[in-house]
Amino acid sequence: MADHSFPRAVLWDMDGTLVDTEPYWIDAEYDIVEAHGGTWSHEHAKALVGSDLLDSGEYIRRHGGVDRSPAEIVEMLLDRVVARVRQQIPWRPGARELLGAVRSADIDTALVTMSWKRFSDEVVACLPTGSFTVSVTGDEVTRGKPHPEPYLLAAERLGVRPQDCVAIEDSPTGTRSALAAGCRVLGVPHVVDIPAELAESAEYPGRLTIIPTLHGLHLVDLVRIFHRMGK
Repeated sequence: MADHSFPRAVLWDMDGTLVDTEPYWIDAEYDIVEAHGGTWSHEHAKALVGSDLLDSGEYIRRHGGVDRSPAEIVEMLLDRVVARVRQQIPWRPGARELLGAVRSADIDTALVTMSWKRFSDEVVACLPTGSFTVSVTGDEVTRGKPHPEPYLLAAERLGVRPQDCVAIEDSPTGTRSALAAGCRVLGVPHVVDIPAELAESAEYPGRLTIIPTLHGLHLVDLVRIFHRMGK
């Protein structure tokens, strides 16, 4: 991209940021745990928002009493959530519009999600062709969010420096991952709040801005926020 006043790339989380699928995951968790004779809670569900799926599978096995391997639990989750998405994709307000504006400006994009590829493909297929330059899914990384590996890999695939990118995240787990990778981060909390102290942390000085919604956010606003966050 020739205009370096813009971010070199915009890196998008998926669940809770681009699509409002967290309720689908939570419903699937309750369904699986109860089918195996266990009990689940909203607090358990909130603890998994933004997490690596295998970590979630282990958590469900341990706390939900599901006597299956983490990988088997993940496949059960995916079966249920993919079926729901095929019926209806609940887009987050303003997300598709901002994504389209970013691509129209010839800014590279990456999808950086802890969902596995067989699920993310269902979402991407419902977007205009070329909406994402590259993608990183949870089954492509060794260490998932909050580790920086997913965002570092996205920047590597794009051939850009993480500090020249803005990541858009909805969860504290994903926000920590993007910050640790060196990105500037636009936090749009949804199911779980992003702690305000992250924005004030001396470890990540000025690199996180939290807003309530992407609805009505234009490209010029995103660029302004990106520059205000500094490096």
